[in-house]
Amino acid sequence: MQLFHLDHFAAHLNETFMVDIENVSTPFVLVEARPIAHQPAHGLMREPFSLLFRHEAAVVFPQRIYTMRNGALGEFGIFLVPIARDRDGFIYQALFN
Repeated sequence: MQLFHLDHFAAHLNETFMVDIENVSTPFVLVEARPIAHQPAHGLMREPFSLLFRHEAAVVFPQRIYTMRNGALGEFGIFLVPIARDRDGFIYQALFN
């Protein structure tokens, strides 16, 4: 399992990440990558961060671990949670702490 940091994703804002949903690969766009405020703690493996992805679908997908692929980052599992809907689709969040 790869240990990601904010820097891994920050360079890929507005890029498409392909997510496998029911044997179909569908595009999610990374729209935000930001640090999460936290209390300093000894022994943190990484600084906590949040990612927001947009998916232009009329239906919301449930929160769960999805297989995601990106040309630069490769293939990895990511836990996505739907958090909002806007005029362009649904917004999903992934938290890393």
